[in-house]
Amino acid sequence: MNADTLANILFASLRVMTPLLLAALAGLISQRVNLLNIALEGLMLFGAFFAVVFGAQFGSPWTGLLFSILLTTLITLIYAVAVVELRANLIVAGLAINTLAVGLTSYLLVVMFNARGAYSPAGLVSLPKLSIPLLADAPVLGKILSGHGVLVYLSWILAGLTSLFLYRMPAGIHLRAVGERPEAAETAGINLKAVQYLALLLGGVLCALAGAQLAIGDLTIFNNNMINGRGFIALAAVFFGAGKPGLTAVGCFVFGLFEILQFRLQTSTSIPPQLPQMLPYLIVVLTLTGISLQKALRKKRISV
Repeated sequence: MNADTLANILFASLRVMTPLLLAALAGLISQRVNLLNIALEGLMLFGAFFAVVFGAQFGSPWTGLLFSILLTTLITLIYAVAVVELRANLIVAGLAINTLAVGLTSYLLVVMFNARGAYSPAGLVSLPKLSIPLLADAPVLGKILSGHGVLVYLSWILAGLTSLFLYRMPAGIHLRAVGERPEAAETAGINLKAVQYLALLLGGVLCALAGAQLAIGDLTIFNNNMINGRGFIALAAVFFGAGKPGLTAVGCFVFGLFEILQFRLQTSTSIPPQLPQMLPYLIVVLTLTGISLQKALRKKRISV
């Protein structure tokens, strides 16, 4: 493998990991308040749908991104009321959002645009790509790190801000306290429900960005299967990173890398395409199995 091929693989991996990272940050923040956000998949799909529809309606990907954030956050608020206020089962409520997203977006495609399965509006452009001064001219790093879409770079910034928020800012410390010691947090005067709402709504914003990256980050298309399990892979990255933004980002990069490798295996070898397609999901299963074994061994050592 030559340097150009490696640079292309790493460049593509950074692009592919972006929606995973944004969704994983959403799942991580929710996990910190003991709310397992199964709805990541559906919220990403809503985010992608709104980004394309409103971007096409107003002729601007930025307007599409804005409406994607606003409307996806509104749907997240409904989900938050169900799980925080009404104490709905997290798994059932999350799966309901995922099912609603698939059904409602499919229905609206037919009713609004007479399109079945996919919608690619004419005239809508993708979000801009950025060329980083000085770095763009670097022999290898320039090919890997420069020329990505704006949401790719934003995801890196948000990963750092999430770490800063959770470990350095009072609101983030309150959020962690609610997840780790809810009784002590309540005794200290922290409003548990308000913090849980905050965590879920921040996750809604991040899921909107993740969906928008898939829909208008590089291409300008929406289709019913475009999320394709990425919400659950993002949750796997959260467990891989043990709730830490830095390690979670590493996990997302690993999953993104294996997704790119399976594409290359499909095109450059005679291996049946079904086998490479299994690769990212196999990595998820192996990762979660390894994490479970690690926890079991740790408990065994403590008990001994």
